[in-house]
Amino acid sequence: MDKSPLLEADRLNVSFHTPRGVVHAVRDVSFKMGREKLAIVGESGSGKTQAGRAILGLSDGRVSAKRLAFHGETLLGLDARAWRAIRGRRIAMVMQDPRYSLNPVMPVGEQLLEADRDRGSAKTARARALDMLASVRIRDPERVFRAWPHEMSGGMGQRVMIAMMLMAEPELLIADEPTSALDVTVRLQVLAILDNLVRTRDMGLIFISHDLNLVRTFCDRVLVMYAGQVLETLPAAELAAARHPYTQGLLACPPEIDHRRERLTVLRRDPQWLEPVAP
Repeated sequence: MDKSPLLEADRLNVSFHTPRGVVHAVRDVSFKMGREKLAIVGESGSGKTQAGRAILGLSDGRVSAKRLAFHGETLLGLDARAWRAIRGRRIAMVMQDPRYSLNPVMPVGEQLLEADRDRGSAKTARARALDMLASVRIRDPERVFRAWPHEMSGGMGQRVMIAMMLMAEPELLIADEPTSALDVTVRLQVLAILDNLVRTRDMGLIFISHDLNLVRTFCDRVLVMYAGQVLETLPAAELAAARHPYTQGLLACPPEIDHRRERLTVLRRDPQWLEPVAP
């Protein structure tokens, strides 16, 4: 079995020029991953989504890195044609809210077929789309294939987005908060779908989330981000034993039904956690 990294990031940076100066959204982020479930967690604004978008060449900011490679091939400086060969086909991304990711003026089926262009006849592509809808546990693929985005619930829309991203059979899937707007039952179903797809298709999964209790049971490893930097990397099963004060603070903040507290824990931040960005 190939043990080489699926994705490598070394000193990945994303910055934005604003009227108040340069904002460093991602600061010297480094990691390697194989065909595993890697979680990126942290508060809103910690740089999780920007890191994911930078990997796929979708960031609106200035992206730089000492190395950013997929299967050993650099992703920096690719032209539009090279990105078309990678984006969607080899690396795909499921955005957070399907209401803003699906085209409201196109039926679901047309959008699935668009994601599978250049792959044989229309009849073959339609059959693949129906099979993909069935693989994400949609009970009536034919009805959903003909449906419009506004006719679907949040959970159904999220499943359609996953099916669409998997039409090209990518090797790496980036899922940005794929369960944040779902109720508990639907969330568990979507997680089961992602877990099954990673195992059966031998994919890599970057799971962006703010839910530490979720990722500790679902993922293999966790990157904890704060203000654009990775403060701690550890196995997901050992998240409760995290050593960094920031990770400990994140774990202590959520309320617990079984342990009532008069006041919720307030996350305390230390300016010394931030290190200067490497030149």
